[in-house]
Amino acid sequence: MKIGFFDSGLGGLTILKATRALLPQYTYIYFGDTANLPYGDKTEEEIFEFTRTAVIKLFDEGAVLVIVACNTASAESVRRLQDTILTGNYADRKVLGVIIPTIEALIESGAQNVLLIGTRRTISSGKYDIELKKISSRIHLSSYATPKLVPYIESGNIPGACTTLEINLRDKVGEEIDTIVLGCTHYTLLKDCIRDIYKVRVISQDEIIPEKIKSYLEKHTEIESRLSRKGTVKIILSGEDDNRYAELKKEFEN
Repeated sequence: MKIGFFDSGLGGLTILKATRALLPQYTYIYFGDTANLPYGDKTEEEIFEFTRTAVIKLFDEGAVLVIVACNTASAESVRRLQDTILTGNYADRKVLGVIIPTIEALIESGAQNVLLIGTRRTISSGKYDIELKKISSRIHLSSYATPKLVPYIESGNIPGACTTLEINLRDKVGEEIDTIVLGCTHYTLLKDCIRDIYKVRVISQDEIIPEKIKSYLEKHTEIESRLSRKGTVKIILSGEDDNRYAELKKEFEN
């Protein structure tokens, strides 16, 4: 059995890569819904159906644990998936999102004034603010949608994404902001330029999720004991592969 990762595109590969570095013994499978990218401008029902299809695909491919490594899908669909498809044939499987672990890491960091950046759907869902208030009232969270970044990142234009982000955040990061949360797994590829520009703490999910998965497996031996230990990765993309995707697949798969 495998650990599955799902994202709307390629951003979740950074989470997979970091997880595999920490936990190289397990067998992994990744599904990127490149045919329907980006999710940030889709409706709630569209996002749920895309995510449901992807998670069932991963289950059918042998995943016993699926990490929804997409903030938009985590915000809109994870709880609903947990309440619906994890019955019947999939009652022995688990689906986890990335928002709660990120909030836990944010609280642990000691942050006080935080700027969250993400897709339109992630920001408009208010999921981060809702979940944060359940745990802590100490942190002041402001949010800002940055929808233009994902297309740059998917095309490999990281400098263009960094320039666009700097322009977008020019009036958003004042002296009071001590932490920026990257509320999109694609944005993990921008963490270095953000740190260079703003000199603030940056919460990046590739630095959080692997340890959270490790901790989860230590606590849930009924899942961990079923995992295969081949140390391999399989990548599935819903859209047509271009040369960049082929190179990425070659880098990850073995």
